[in-house]
Amino acid sequence: MTTLGILQARMTSSRLPGKVLEPILGVPMIGRQIERLARASSLDGLVVATSVDASDDELVAYLGTLGVPVVRGSLTDVLGRFVAMLDAYSPSVVVRLTADCPLASPAVLDQVVGEFHARALDYVSNTMVPTYPDGVDVEVVRADALRWVAANSDDPHEHEHVTLGVYRRPERFSVGNVVGDEDLSGLRWTVDNADDLAFVREVYSRLYPANPAFELADVLTLVRAEPELSRTTMDAARNAALDALDTGAMKHG
Repeated sequence: MTTLGILQARMTSSRLPGKVLEPILGVPMIGRQIERLARASSLDGLVVATSVDASDDELVAYLGTLGVPVVRGSLTDVLGRFVAMLDAYSPSVVVRLTADCPLASPAVLDQVVGEFHARALDYVSNTMVPTYPDGVDVEVVRADALRWVAANSDDPHEHEHVTLGVYRRPERFSVGNVVGDEDLSGLRWTVDNADDLAFVREVYSRLYPANPAFELADVLTLVRAEPELSRTTMDAARNAALDALDTGAMKHG
C-alpha cells in the first residue's frame, strides 16, 4: 500500500502573497517544510501540488532545484490537482499537507498515518477535534475516496477544500480523529501573515542551529519558557476559511 504525501502550495496567498518562498534562515519556507517532512518514515514519497497559473512558475523553478516532483493543475480546483497526482503516481493512500506549516512534526505525521492504517478507515486526521497546534495538521485519506468525491460532487467548496467531501459524508466514508496527550489547539504555528512568519523565523533561529531535527516538544519548551514569543489563536482565528462552512477542519493552499 503506497502512501504519498501531497503538499499543496501556491504563491497567491491573499494575506501574505509569496509566503511559501519567504526565507527562513536563508532557505525558502517550503524548503524548510520539505526538509522536515523528509524525516517522516511513513511516507513513500512526497509530491507538491500547485497550479498552472504563471504566478506559481517561480515556485516550480525552486522545487526543481530540490528535485521535488511537481504536478500542476487548476488554481481553484485543488481536488482536481490531487486527482492529477493520483493519475500520475497511483498511490493507495494520500497524506494531505499544506505548505504554510514549516513547523510540521514528522513524529505527529507518522502517528496519524499509523492510526489510519491500524484503524482501517477511509479518513483520519488530527483536525476534526483539534488538540495539536495549528500548523501541525495532518490528514490521511484513501485515494479512492478522493476519486469518488471528484467524480460525484460539483460543490465548489469540496473542490477547493480537498478532503471536505470525504469527512462531511460519514454515512459513506469511515472517519476518525487522533488526539494528543494534551490540548495544544490554542497554539498558532502556521503562517498566514507577517506576524506568524516572524514567530516561525524566531523559533528556527533559536532551535535549528543546535538541532535541525527539532520537534514539537522542543518548540513547546521554548514558548513555555518565553511566553512572550508565543502565537495563539487569540492572535488569529484557527481555520477561518472553513469555519464559514461549519466544517471544523483544514484550510486550503
